[in-house]
Amino acid sequence: MARLLIVHHSPSRSLRALTDAVVAGAGDEAIEGVEVVVRPALEATADDVLAADGYVLGTSANFGYMSGALKHFFDSTFLAVGGALDPSGAADPTASEGGTKGRPYGLYVHGRYDLTGAVRSVQSIVGALGWKQSYDVLEVLGDLEDEHTAAAYELGATIAVLLAA
Repeated sequence: MARLLIVHHSPSRSLRALTDAVVAGAGDEAIEGVEVVVRPALEATADDVLAADGYVLGTSANFGYMSGALKHFFDSTFLAVGGALDPSGAADPTASEGGTKGRPYGLYVHGRYDLTGAVRSVQSIVGALGWKQSYDVLEVLGDLEDEHTAAAYELGATIAVLLAA
């Protein structure tokens, strides 16, 4: 059975609603053969990442960057799951030969002002891991609307369906 790992930092009501919608979409009863594992970013481990076949990541945008919790997740798992660094210490996407290379991922981000830096920071790290972006980034700026939770449901379902195939 394929495994989808959802790693999130959901400190606000809006992010909790988005996370709930992603989890509901991934667990849609019409999707068979996918186990959905949900971990808060501060609890997710390298073993969780290595055991998964695909990922959905959720974060707030904080001061132009991903949440500290999601950054901690990457910091604590990066090398153990196949991330690579170049001689300067920067992420090296060309050298990533780890066991997670090529796995699909999706991303959702919520913030009140600018989401650009948060999205870019996540994409640079997953790029160095060799993960494949498999759905458009769900960017929610400002108040959460029904269309956003519907899009989050679709994000979760789409990544799950990719794993079920």
